[in-house]
Amino acid sequence: MSVWTDVVGQPAAVAELERAVADPSAMTHAWLFTGPPGSGRSTAARAFAAALQCPAGGDGTCHACHTALGGTHADVRVVAPEGLSIGVAEVREIVRMAGRAPSQGRFQVVIVEDADRMTEQATNTVLKMLEEPPARTVFLLCAPSLHPDDVPVTIRSRCRVVALRTPPVEAVAEVLVRRDGIDPALAAWSAAAAGGHVGRARHLARDEGARMARKAVLDVPLSLVSLAACLNAADDLVSAAKEESDRTTAVVDGAETEAVKASLGVGARGPGVAAASRGAGQLKELEKKQKSRATRLGRDSLDRALVDLASMYRDALVIHTVRGDLSRVPQLAHPDRKADSLELAKKIGAEGALRRIDAVLAARTALEQAVKPQIAIEALCVALRLPA
Repeated sequence: MSVWTDVVGQPAAVAELERAVADPSAMTHAWLFTGPPGSGRSTAARAFAAALQCPAGGDGTCHACHTALGGTHADVRVVAPEGLSIGVAEVREIVRMAGRAPSQGRFQVVIVEDADRMTEQATNTVLKMLEEPPARTVFLLCAPSLHPDDVPVTIRSRCRVVALRTPPVEAVAEVLVRRDGIDPALAAWSAAAAGGHVGRARHLARDEGARMARKAVLDVPLSLVSLAACLNAADDLVSAAKEESDRTTAVVDGAETEAVKASLGVGARGPGVAAASRGAGQLKELEKKQKSRATRLGRDSLDRALVDLASMYRDALVIHTVRGDLSRVPQLAHPDRKADSLELAKKIGAEGALRRIDAVLAARTALEQAVKPQIAIEALCVALRLPA
């Protein structure tokens, strides 16, 4: 077993990273991992960090590998957005610590997950470090693409790019069986339903609620037969996203709040009362952070639903191009909903499918621009309404 075991379906990228670990002349101080959602950008970055710290180059069995992969290595720091963005204060602190000499490992490694969510100030802070890098510091940035909206050209030009792809469905199914002990039939279905997205495939395989939520989303296109049905579908989509966000944040928010209150002495008597009153600002800042995190989780949940909808219309378009001859249909995004896609293709045709895909993409853009979810999703469902 090595640190690369969980990097699914990326042989070319793994080979490149292994060469850099083995050959100092192939090493550089900044790397940019790009690839679509589910390709394993963060997983590959963490595996690379472990291999860099491992005396054996990533055997996966030593203390350095275990702590680097588990997020507890003293010289591997991870920056991940808990809210809508990664702010400058967080990045400055990480950069300050990254400038120190390694205390245990061979390098100081900084992993920035979702680097495309860095604010402009945070991006400038990272850029300054990349322009004048400390001798034994390595930055690993993760972003969806090389587009300037995701990664500024100034940062891209200072990084070595590792391009990842969507893993084959068969590879995702294999890892679900091997690592997670999932039944092979369920693993194969989950991998296909998730479109090769490793994390979502695991979620679908483990959680019946996730499978039911996906079914509810894919039931939407054929249900939009009236204006009332459109508004009801929008309510259901927004409510489901909020419920998922609430479930995810409830436990974490409560534990965080109690920890801060305990540190401030809230509820204590005597000297602790004064300390608690002085810490009111910390509690407000925590509440702001938690609200931002809940908003991001809600938007991410809605975005997953929109991706499923877009791929359903894509399947309808594919089926329409082969004139309903299912024997000629290539791999569908939702193979278990082939019959629904066929019916949808008959009702809306190729032009209708394309217009609806455009409407879904426009709704995703609206959510990114902070349009209220209820408004954006209601407008979308009306645009998706079936012809009379």
